[in-house]
Amino acid sequence: MKLVNNMLSVAALAITSEGMVIGVKAGLNPSVMLDIINASSGRNSATTDKFPRAVLPRTFDFGFATGLSVKDIRRCLQEADALGVPMPVGSVVQQILSITNALYGPQSDFTSICKTVEQWGGVEVRRRSNF
Repeated sequence: MKLVNNMLSVAALAITSEGMVIGVKAGLNPSVMLDIINASSGRNSATTDKFPRAVLPRTFDFGFATGLSVKDIRRCLQEADALGVPMPVGSVVQQILSITNALYGPQSDFTSICKTVEQWGGVEVRRRSNF
């Protein structure tokens, strides 16, 4: 169960990073984006906790190392393979997490996934005023 939970957490973080980067690139305020998402169907642990606490303030210190997350995601995919359950979305999550691990190191916080996506998008997701 721990492996599945961690996969879901990282998947939510990865897709939220992509959504936030595209929104910022389009000129949207990330704080307002989170308010809207959290009042809507896209709400998840990344939008309610990880982004407000570790990404928008640029601290990237939510409290879980990228290297440990890489291990958990690898183990989840190994277990799925052993059970004959394909996880194509999980495989993409593993790729993004592995790139983040290579860029920022295993001791970095797993919220650094957003920094990886930011590099690809050419923008930074950071707190700014609502005006």
